[in-house]
Amino acid sequence: MAITWILVANASQAKLYANAGPKKGLKLIKDMKHPESREKAADLVSDRPGQLHSPGNSHRASQPKTDPKTNEARHFAQELARELNHGRASGLVERLILVAPPAFMGLLNEKLDGPTTHLVSDRFEKDYTKAGEKELSGHLESCIFL
Repeated sequence: MAITWILVANASQAKLYANAGPKKGLKLIKDMKHPESREKAADLVSDRPGQLHSPGNSHRASQPKTDPKTNEARHFAQELARELNHGRASGLVERLILVAPPAFMGLLNEKLDGPTTHLVSDRFEKDYTKAGEKELSGHLESCIFL
């Protein structure tokens, strides 16, 4: 029986469900939180921007290339991708469904390895992290018979 994993995520929390086949429903495998993504950007930066010394007497402040909140979202996407990549490599999953808001979906897609990306059958660019299992099942009925 093919096991399908459904990852429902945003930048600060994720739930990973499994489905073992038709009429088997959803089983919560893992509930993950990333509270750093909810912090204010100013709280994520430990210091003021550094200064670049240029010829002359003036100083310029240097800004980080990526804002701290995006950086934290990338870290969480990497953590989730490692979980999915490991599931595929271990033979625990044969099909993936990803559910995440558009910006976070892009980060997830960047972090998944090639073989795991091939297991993704459906993507929903929505934030259903607050949805209960019954509501989530309704949203997924177009691609999986729960």
